[in-house]
Amino acid sequence: MAHEKNHDYHILNPSVWPFLGSVGAFVMLFGAVLFMHDGGPWLLLIGTAGVAYVMFGWWADTIKENQVGDHTPVVRIGLRYGFIMFIMSEVMFFAAWFWSFFKHAMYPMGEMSPLQDGVWPPAGIETFDPWHLPLINTLILLCSGAAATWAHHALVHENNREDMKWGLILAIGLGVIFTGFQVYEYTHATFGFAGNIYGANFFMATGFHGAHVVIGTIFLFVCLLRVLRGHFTPENHIGFEAASWYWHFVDVVWLFLFAAIYVWGA
Repeated sequence: MAHEKNHDYHILNPSVWPFLGSVGAFVMLFGAVLFMHDGGPWLLLIGTAGVAYVMFGWWADTIKENQVGDHTPVVRIGLRYGFIMFIMSEVMFFAAWFWSFFKHAMYPMGEMSPLQDGVWPPAGIETFDPWHLPLINTLILLCSGAAATWAHHALVHENNREDMKWGLILAIGLGVIFTGFQVYEYTHATFGFAGNIYGANFFMATGFHGAHVVIGTIFLFVCLLRVLRGHFTPENHIGFEAASWYWHFVDVVWLFLFAAIYVWGA
């Protein structure tokens, strides 16, 4: 037959999601600029809602493609490569915040001139004790990563969906606890975001990591819902594999944050 498929690739149908995603992202970023210049938050919220809608719809279509068999081994290789490149871009994103923190820590600027010796952390900054709540949060996140690994092992090596389910539940629960403790820590900070370079670097680095924890927790929760619906097999579980990679990336970034900002930087 002229239209019979005789290859392992997935030829996508025309989709409106890329266009809607670009429009939503533009509205969200334009609204963020207005909000930072004392404008209202409504345009930012509308753009954010639009981006969330596109993410939900686009990934729902991707899941449907997987369930009908469009994600052949060749397609799954491409998806893995794409996600690896995404994580590499995330590595460079966090490298910028580490660069800023190390630069100001090793070459602190005085009040009048960059040539004048300064101190780090700046005078008046009371840093967190790394061996209390930050250490507890480190152990929580590492245990969450271990639970995600348990879930992955249960699926790939044992095809044990019950253990996979409980591994995901444990990983998600620990991720939520980590976020709660991070919020608690922020509310007890003796320094703010504005007015000093230490606070700006601290909250940008740890805050963006916290956002990634929230995103990763949602990622794992979607995988849990899919497990409950009977998705994933030992051979075909690219969605869960991507979630596991993302969660371990979040773990590694936190280890660097803990060592660099909480321990060394204090």
